[in-house]
Amino acid sequence: MTFNPFIVPSAKSQLISFKVGTEPTFPPFEMPSEDGSGLQGFDIDLMKAIGNEVGLEMVFESLPFDGLIPALQSNTIDAAVSGITITAERGQSVGFSSPYFKAGLAIAVQENNTKIDNFEDLTGRKIAVQIGTTGAMEAEKIPNAQIVAFDSAVLALQELVNGKVEAVVNDAPVTLFAIKNAGLRGVKVVGELVTEEFYGIALPINSEKTMLLNYGLFQILRNGTYKQIYQKWFAGEPFILPLIAPSLIGTTSSDFTTNPLSGSGSQSVLTLLIQRLPQGAVVTITLTALSIFFGLMGGSFIAFGLISDHKILKNILRIYVEFFRGTPMLVQLFIIYFGLPAFFQGIGLQWSLQRLPAAVIALSLNVAAYLAEIIRGGIQSIDKGQWEACEALGMNRLQTLKEVIMPQAFRRILPPLGNEFITLIKDTSLVAVIGFAELFRQGQLIVATTFQAFQVYIAVALVYLVLTTLSSFGFKWLEQKMDPVGQKKEKGLLRNA
Repeated sequence: MTFNPFIVPSAKSQLISFKVGTEPTFPPFEMPSEDGSGLQGFDIDLMKAIGNEVGLEMVFESLPFDGLIPALQSNTIDAAVSGITITAERGQSVGFSSPYFKAGLAIAVQENNTKIDNFEDLTGRKIAVQIGTTGAMEAEKIPNAQIVAFDSAVLALQELVNGKVEAVVNDAPVTLFAIKNAGLRGVKVVGELVTEEFYGIALPINSEKTMLLNYGLFQILRNGTYKQIYQKWFAGEPFILPLIAPSLIGTTSSDFTTNPLSGSGSQSVLTLLIQRLPQGAVVTITLTALSIFFGLMGGSFIAFGLISDHKILKNILRIYVEFFRGTPMLVQLFIIYFGLPAFFQGIGLQWSLQRLPAAVIALSLNVAAYLAEIIRGGIQSIDKGQWEACEALGMNRLQTLKEVIMPQAFRRILPPLGNEFITLIKDTSLVAVIGFAELFRQGQLIVATTFQAFQVYIAVALVYLVLTTLSSFGFKWLEQKMDPVGQKKEKGLLRNA
């Protein structure tokens, strides 16, 4: 069944399923319900009310904020609602309904901060933002600012609470709700609103549902349903909303036509890829090298402990291995970077980790658990007779390991060690969640400003492929160099030839 945009179905007709993408960590607009069974919030209630007016059954799908516009472009979802500010730049990639909420950006700082009172005071400061938001766009305009982008406003505010940034530029309603209703302590909002913004329902360009959703919005504004929803989540009277967002007034269809490689800003996608992806690749390689180095040292110690005769030590190390192999690395990263500082501050100790050491520690602890089992298996694969022969020759355990067992074991563990190294290169993408600007995060930042998801992520994938392929060739070369039997055979074949 298809809709004529000027015909509204009756309440008795069968509801049409309508898939709406939303980022569920944006209270009070969208957040998990108290029983965890679904979503609640102003945007959720609004879309349901509009659906009731026009015969659409709203089916909500949780997505990261920076993935909403790409999902609309690929027609994976029918609409997106997540406090999305209507801007001319976004209007080049998606369509918008009439505005349904008036808001603005606010600056949040710690309560004891007396140095920041307005937007000008943010010059040269360390600022946290949510990736892909207008807060991130405005922060980019601040001279010499050090900007850290997170996947959600909640993580950006937690970064402020932990004292790792000096301010957060974010949507005012979300920040105020977090301070008043969500128990966010030690944070205040300073100055006036940085901008005046209007939220809209985002849809694919030229979607036939745009006029239908506008009709539903006008109906709930007229019959008082909108006011009821507004006062359920906010104090006071709702603002008067314009028919068209001011940011779109004066734009024409020609303004919304872009070259796939031109992006929506002053720099082309190709230029941004050339500038940023090499930087991200260097960070990825650095993280991988540091983590594999410390992981190899830790894994070796753990492996020796696991084959030792000390039962208590073996049990402790076994618990360590099982914990880090049995829990997701993403959870471990959150515990180390966000959880531990919050825990220590909760007991009155001011302690925190910067992103680089936190990322290296999390990756190293995780990879050490896997390498420990690889090294242990390699050592125990050596025939026990060699241990006995060394003992008969008067060699102690350390000498046996160093001179006889480890050289053979290392050759055997080299292939799985190479696999672990290649896996680690890809796993470094997880540190993007703590705002670390490695390869994947650089791709996300480019998509957030250009909305060209396919081209950017293909380029990111190709860079990862180059890194893993070079690593694979490197380990194969090392395997050949450390295989004396293979080298002798190769030389023998060459002589026979």
